[in-house]
Amino acid sequence: MALLGLLRDLQRLHHWPLHLWHGDHRWRPESGSVASELAGWCRDQGLDLHVSSWLRPLDATSEAAARHWRYGQLAEQARSLGVSHVVTAHTASDRAETMLLHLARGSHRRGLASLRSQRSLTSDPGDPIVLARPLLPFSRTDTARLCEQLNLPVWHDPSNTNRRYSRNRIRAEVLPVLEELHPGAAQRISAQAERLVEEVDSRNELVALALQTLKTGSSHSTTPALQRPALGSLADANQRQLLHHWLEQGTGLVLPARQLEELLMRLQPGHPPGQADLSAGWQLQWDRSTLWLKPSAPPSPR
Repeated sequence: MALLGLLRDLQRLHHWPLHLWHGDHRWRPESGSVASELAGWCRDQGLDLHVSSWLRPLDATSEAAARHWRYGQLAEQARSLGVSHVVTAHTASDRAETMLLHLARGSHRRGLASLRSQRSLTSDPGDPIVLARPLLPFSRTDTARLCEQLNLPVWHDPSNTNRRYSRNRIRAEVLPVLEELHPGAAQRISAQAERLVEEVDSRNELVALALQTLKTGSSHSTTPALQRPALGSLADANQRQLLHHWLEQGTGLVLPARQLEELLMRLQPGHPPGQADLSAGWQLQWDRSTLWLKPSAPPSPR
């Protein structure tokens, strides 16, 4: 609602057409009435609102499944309306919670640099629809104050206080302590995540340039292969980054850190030729001089 208030003010300058979307997850008995109240308020304001209800399987109650559904619906609506940007109201508080969760899980730098201020809405890098998060510099306290100042209605989701969810425990138990010790902690953590985004993007550019020197042709594969001895001569951290980047480039897969480490161990100089099943039907194969990628062979008919 804070984001909507800001966009409506800016609309007078930029003349943006605004389309609102609300997702009813149907996790709570009162969620339908909340959607109806929101729709009524939007009608009174002359705002265009589309409400989607999740026709989910009974066992689909995870936050990840809900997030997948939301972004899928947003992409579908954006395409049907022909819009260029989808704008969400994630705040510095949201990004700080995400970063702390990823940090505790031992995520790679790329995981810590999540909740970017802008990205493609889908996993397709060629998708022209941009997902933008303009409120990342502001805290959740800031947006609450803004709603109060603009006299905007707010519907509180009681599931946000359910400590069964990891994020809610971070929100209720961890961030308040950090804010008490160091006021403004959430915004500084969020700013650190933004700096990591810049570092990751910069490093990816350098890795892509370095990767070009390792690529080679191969009779085993139509995709560029990799020179195994040249890769093995580099420092471990550089091997890890280059292999990670090459695999993602060739297959679209982002391997877990553990699987990547196991592959690097098997690829060290002196180890024999071999192969490894990745996922999504891809297989990595190597001899003493080259690494290459192949789609896994389909199972033989019985």
